[in-house]
Amino acid sequence: MFGREKIELKTPDQVLLMRRAGLVVADALAAARAAAVPGATTADLDAVAAAVIADAGALPSFLGYYDYPATICVSVNDEVVHGIPSGRVLQPGDVVSIDCGAIVEGWHGDSALTLVLPEADPADQALADLTERCMWDGIAALAGEGGGIADRLAVVGDAVEDAVAAADASVNGGVPFGIVQDYVGHGIGSAMHQPPDVLNYRSRDRGPKLRAGMCLAVEPMITRGGHATEVLDDDWTVVTADGARAAHWEHSVALHDGGIWVLTAVDGGAAELGARGVTVAPLG
Repeated sequence: MFGREKIELKTPDQVLLMRRAGLVVADALAAARAAAVPGATTADLDAVAAAVIADAGALPSFLGYYDYPATICVSVNDEVVHGIPSGRVLQPGDVVSIDCGAIVEGWHGDSALTLVLPEADPADQALADLTERCMWDGIAALAGEGGGIADRLAVVGDAVEDAVAAADASVNGGVPFGIVQDYVGHGIGSAMHQPPDVLNYRSRDRGPKLRAGMCLAVEPMITRGGHATEVLDDDWTVVTADGARAAHWEHSVALHDGGIWVLTAVDGGAAELGARGVTVAPLG
């Protein structure tokens, strides 16, 4: 055994640069979300997000990453992640996941959301809502009791799995919701993807000890069916193997001496985390 990969620890000033990148991502996602209506193409959403990032003087994290050809990922229905924007026209009732990253002075922000276009199937809306709840439960688990940060990274996967286990399968025709295991969250900072992996399921390996200076992307991917996935011929788009619809939510989170701060949420996560008994601890 050679031990774990080295985890990049950020200074408070570097976290503040990541916060700037995170707010650019938040603005780009908000614009893409507003543009996601029946009749729009997924390329339309990409153009809107690209304009927001450019206007902010930032750079897109995704464009050119291993030759990825677009600014954002737009994944529809059974597509889990990494859907390439194209001339695909969005239809009423589509489940649309949008993933975006931006760079400010060399530091990254990364976030994703899922929406269901009207008229939404109640089961699809339940899927999107559950996935968002899993993300916030996972983020809240990073906070220590009474402030500070938790002990080990595996608390995120524990929280996500508990949320899925508690979900009411009757809204999905009695079929339990599934947790995608092939794709997980990650460290983030001077690169978009860094150690450590952030699992969305319970593991006997409790993961690295949480430390001030870590920045983590928490991103559960939940399905209306099984957890297995496949990659399409474009070598990017990940779909569910059983054709079940999927949802994806993500935020970038900083851990520091005062606690946790959601860098890609406009309010720093104050509302959602406050509802879970966690106080957000901004820097600066």
